[in-house]
Amino acid sequence: MKSIFDTVSFDCSKNVTKSYSTSFSAAVKMLAPSIRQDIYNIYGFVRFADEIVDTFHDYNKELLFERFEKDLADALENKISLNPILNSFQHTVNKYQIPNSLIAAFMKSMKLDLHKKEYQTFDEYNEYIYGSADVVGLMCLKVFVNGDDKKYDELQHSAMRLGSAFQKVNFLRDLKADFEDLNRTYFPNTDLSRLDEQSKNEIIKEIEADFQMGFEGILKLPLEAKFGVYTAFIYYKKLLSKLKKTPSMEIKNTRIRVPDYEKIGLLAKCYVNYRLNLL
Repeated sequence: MKSIFDTVSFDCSKNVTKSYSTSFSAAVKMLAPSIRQDIYNIYGFVRFADEIVDTFHDYNKELLFERFEKDLADALENKISLNPILNSFQHTVNKYQIPNSLIAAFMKSMKLDLHKKEYQTFDEYNEYIYGSADVVGLMCLKVFVNGDDKKYDELQHSAMRLGSAFQKVNFLRDLKADFEDLNRTYFPNTDLSRLDEQSKNEIIKEIEADFQMGFEGILKLPLEAKFGVYTAFIYYKKLLSKLKKTPSMEIKNTRIRVPDYEKIGLLAKCYVNYRLNLL
């Protein structure tokens, strides 16, 4: 029965989320059960694409990505795939009518990571951010609004800005790995080998503006999604706060993280704020 295969596929997407990101997995658990699985399905898809271009160094990444892209197209067209991650993703895409343009933009940015090492202009940088982060926020928003096109249009810009904020925090946190291990430079007009406090603070100011716009959208989200998205927002805000307090030289030489005990405290704070209607 196809339903059994779908259940197995959904479990795979959930396990991918739990295995690759404990923080995001905790935030997803705060979503309503009715939409939780679909966010797992989206995350599993974007994580596998990202893994191909970022970590499979001992394999032909171009060939792997080409096959993944073809299997994706087949899954979306035929509404089934023997790749359980793609089978889960196509289910969510078809259920919520996620536009193919969002998926194509994401795959375009992922493909750039196969070869492109430096983003010299803000146009290049913004295009990459749009494809790698903004559209993921929009995919999730399609799930959150569940067919309410008016609400989607209202929250579209905020969802994109929140996706941008999360991605830029990741860039700053993973500066060492991206620059030294992958030889990538995402921030334009910034010499990461000599990152100073002024350059760091300019990047943080940009992220803070994205967070502000993203938070305004969180306040207007349906109840099914608000607490979960707010939890992710608070976690990334805490991570940005730590990066802000960390000297630029140290950011280049270590990976800043939020310890588990702090994550538990943040979750408790989020729950209290939510229950007291402070959002």
